[in-house]
Amino acid sequence: MVGHLRRSLVAALVFLVLTGLAYPLAGTAVAQIFFRHQADGSLTANGSVLIGQNWAGPRWFQGRPSATVGPSGAPQPYDAMASGAANLGPRSNALEQAVSARAAMLRREGITPTNGLVTSSASGLDPDISPSDAYAQVDAVARARGLPVKAVRRLVAESVSGPELGFLGAPYVNVLELNVALSRLH
Repeated sequence: MVGHLRRSLVAALVFLVLTGLAYPLAGTAVAQIFFRHQADGSLTANGSVLIGQNWAGPRWFQGRPSATVGPSGAPQPYDAMASGAANLGPRSNALEQAVSARAAMLRREGITPTNGLVTSSASGLDPDISPSDAYAQVDAVARARGLPVKAVRRLVAESVSGPELGFLGAPYVNVLELNVALSRLH
């Protein structure tokens, strides 16, 4: 009886060390050695390229609106701790009002609203927009910054990333990376 108990405890201790300590440490070491930027959250000097940010237009390219709300129900734009869908259906008055308000704001800034610029993503944190969403903002951004439209359009074209592995998903533009490149234009 005592022999079985001792073998059980030794096996539990061995597996605890292997699966609870050695395996996570090995995974962390591999991630830090080979994928350091991704393992550290894909951070740049201006934030993470994986989480959308609140950019005030029309001086900056704007991303999809955030749907994140805090525990009190108050909006907390682009808060990763409050990630989740708004769960508003196509007949929701709240969704219709939010989309209408966002479209009106974009029109005041001289931007033609697109679906991607007036509706949030499922997580409410999407850092990317479609190329058509970016091109819809080119004239307004160029005008607000006093830049040639052609230069801003070229910047957008250079910022378009293709589908993952060449066939997964659709082309996209990371808004943070686009705005960082925009800040370098004179």
